[in-house]
Amino acid sequence: MQRNAMEWLALSLLPGVGASRLAALVAEQPAWPDGWLAALPHPAAQALRLWLEHPAKSPLAERIEVAAEWLATSADRDLLHPGHPAWPEALEQIADPPPVLWAMGDPTALEGPRLAMVGTRRPTREGRGNAAGFARQLAEHGWCVVSGMALGIDGIAQQAALDAGGQSIAVLGCGVDVIYPARHRHLQDELRERGGLLLSEHPPGTRARAGFFPRRNRLITGLSRGVLVVEAAERSGSLVSARLAAEQGREVLALPGSIHNPQARGCLHLIREGAALVRDLDDLLAELVGWSAVPVPMPRAEDDAAHSDPLLGWLSDSPTPVDVLVELSGLAVAECQRRLLMLELEGQAAQASGGWVRLPSRSGAW
Repeated sequence: MQRNAMEWLALSLLPGVGASRLAALVAEQPAWPDGWLAALPHPAAQALRLWLEHPAKSPLAERIEVAAEWLATSADRDLLHPGHPAWPEALEQIADPPPVLWAMGDPTALEGPRLAMVGTRRPTREGRGNAAGFARQLAEHGWCVVSGMALGIDGIAQQAALDAGGQSIAVLGCGVDVIYPARHRHLQDELRERGGLLLSEHPPGTRARAGFFPRRNRLITGLSRGVLVVEAAERSGSLVSARLAAEQGREVLALPGSIHNPQARGCLHLIREGAALVRDLDDLLAELVGWSAVPVPMPRAEDDAAHSDPLLGWLSDSPTPVDVLVELSGLAVAECQRRLLMLELEGQAAQASGGWVRLPSRSGAW
């Protein structure tokens, strides 16, 4: 008997049953509900039986009712679970998949090939350019960029993927409706509105906690074919993600950097330990064997009207001041400056004396 979303949610809320135990039970495929009641530890079985037979008396009832109300509020909200059409089967390959995933956005982001991109929260200028460049080209080749929406490399890569017309998945260490970090409010909105997806194993409203992020990382890598470490210090969460990816049988890839750059030492360490060295997109796709990566039609940079960022259409080889761009585009000053920065990182615009200019189109370089 197939379990519905609320039944899966009830299982996830049972006392004394963690993700690993539930994953083991799911693998056994017990019949619902009698097989589950027989297989669960006694306290959990009692809690489940009470909810099934007398839901009004169950401590689980209020939380399940709140969840149902949240899901009913918007069409882009969902609760993914094994058996759900959008459930990512890749998570069934890891040791402790979540029993459910709260989702907000477009679940089709889970359909194509996915690559995790992670790195330092304090990237160098080169690191920022590499993150945006690789994410953009991955998006143009039909790949979905998966990351944690953190400051630095994570957010830069995800924004670049969206701006290139691709999809991106953010796995959060808080509820999908919680804005964290606060500076990424705009990115969170864009993920919902432009074909991206927000995922979390924590219920809506859950505040970010330090202990949630290491476990969040196992989902970032678990959802993906591999992880590309763009820039990372020797002791960083990105190296933890790389270790998790290796343990999960995913590809570990890293960009090399200068031996004099502290933010490159983590990548150099990974390469020394056997990670694939990536210099360009061809290196990257060569390592990701077994996945289709066919270029998808993208707007031409020369076609201002169709370009993913219309702001580029207001730029030329003559410098245009920011205040003029604000007036022409109708954007707020902060938003205009953010977009100009992204265009600069992507090698499409540059700041010059008197304003901003559009750079000639480049192919395969950043």
